[in-house]
Amino acid sequence: MAYDCPVTELDSAPVDEDSPSAPVGPAQDTDAGPAPIRDVGVVRRWLAIVALALGGFGIGVTEFVTMGLLPNIARDLLPGTYSVDPASANASAGYLVSAYALGVVIGAPTIAAAAARWPRKRLLVVLVSVFVAGNLLSAVLPSFGLVLAARFLSGLPHGAYFGIASLVAASLMGPGKRARGVSFVLAGLAIANVVGVPAGTFIGQELGWRSAYLMVTVIFALTLVAILAAVPFRPGDPSATMRNELRVFSRLQVWLTLVLASIGFGGVFAVYTFIAPVVTDVAGLASGVVPWVLVMFGVGMTGGNFLSGWLADRSVSRTLLASLSALGLSALGFALFANTTPGLLIFIFLIGACAGACSPAIQTRLMDVSHNAQSIAAALNHSSLNIGNSVGAFLGGLAIAAGFGYLSPAVVGVGLAAVGLAVLVLSLGIDRRRARAAH
Repeated sequence: MAYDCPVTELDSAPVDEDSPSAPVGPAQDTDAGPAPIRDVGVVRRWLAIVALALGGFGIGVTEFVTMGLLPNIARDLLPGTYSVDPASANASAGYLVSAYALGVVIGAPTIAAAAARWPRKRLLVVLVSVFVAGNLLSAVLPSFGLVLAARFLSGLPHGAYFGIASLVAASLMGPGKRARGVSFVLAGLAIANVVGVPAGTFIGQELGWRSAYLMVTVIFALTLVAILAAVPFRPGDPSATMRNELRVFSRLQVWLTLVLASIGFGGVFAVYTFIAPVVTDVAGLASGVVPWVLVMFGVGMTGGNFLSGWLADRSVSRTLLASLSALGLSALGFALFANTTPGLLIFIFLIGACAGACSPAIQTRLMDVSHNAQSIAAALNHSSLNIGNSVGAFLGGLAIAAGFGYLSPAVVGVGLAAVGLAVLVLSLGIDRRRARAAH
C-alpha cells in the first residue's frame, strides 16, 4: 500500500503471528487480505459494489425498523396484554429485537466457518435468499411466537453477509483501497438510518407494521437479482476448512479486536438506545422531533463511514485511535449539552460520525489480524457489534434505573469508549513489541 506518511514501526508488514521466526508487525495497516479481482471492468466493478451496498441497506432497515414499530406490533400480536398493560406488551415485543440480535451473534461465525470452501458469490446468494424468506415470514406469520422465530431466522445471515460482502468489495477495489471497499458496503447500513428506517417506520405506521417487512423483502429480492447479475464468480478455496477458520479463535489479536468492538462500540448504543426520552424529557422537544434527531445520527454515520474508508487505507491503527477518542469526547459533550437543542443535534451527529468511522476500520483490522481465516473473522465483527449494542443498552438502562437520569447513559458511553481505547492501545503495543523482538 502507498502511504501518505512515512512508514513507522507501527505500520510495518505482518506475517502469520504463529510463526516465531518471521518478522511480525501490526497487521492492520497492510494490504494482506483477499486477492484482488483484476479482470472486471470499471462499470461492472461499481455495479457489484452497489449491489453489495444494497444488501447492507436492506439489513439496516430490517434491523432497526422494528424499534419504531414496537407499539404497533404489540397491539396486533399481543392484544390481551396490550389492553391491560401497554408498557408490558411493548417490553415483550422488544424480544423481537433481541431475537434478531441473537441470530446475528450465532449465525455470523457458524455460517462463515461452515461455508468456508464455498464460492463467495454462491454464499452471498444463499444468504440474501434467507433474508428474503425471513422477512417475508415476519410479514405474514400470524402469531407472536412464529414472528419471533422469523426474526431469529432473519438475523442469522446478517454477520456472514457483511463479512463476505466486505471481502468481495475489498477484492474488487484492490490494493490500497481495501478499507474503502469495506466502507462502501457498510454505507448501505449507514444510509438506511437516514432514509430506509424513517421510510419503513412511516409505511408501517400508515399501512400496518407487516407492510414494513414486505418492503424489506422487496429490497432483498432486488439485492438478489443485482448480485446474480453484477458480482463476478470466483471458485471457492478447496483448502479452506472449518478447522482452519476456527483457528482464528486462537489468535490473541483477533480476541482483542473483538473486545474493543464489543466494549468501545457499546458507547454508541448506550446513547442511541435512549435518544427518544432525551429528546422529549431532557431537551423538552416534541416527540415528532425524534425522527429528525435520528436522521442527524444517520447523516453523521454516513459521513464518518466514507471518511473512515479513506483514512483506514492509510493507517487502520491511527483511524481507530482517532475514532474511539472522538467517540468518548462526543459522548461527554452529549452528557453536558444535550439538554439544549443545538447541543443535542451537534453531538448526536458527532456520535453517529464516530460510529460510522469505527466500523470499517474494525472490519479491516479483523480481516488483517485473522490471516488465512478471513471469512469468519470478517463476520465476527458484526457479532461483536451486536454484543456492543446489548452491553451499551443494558449498562445505560442500569444507570437510568439507578436514578441518574436520561443523560447518564452518555457518561456510560464515555467509560465504554475509554475501555475500548485502552484495549486498542494494548493491542497495538503487542504489535510493536513483536516487531521489535523480530528485528
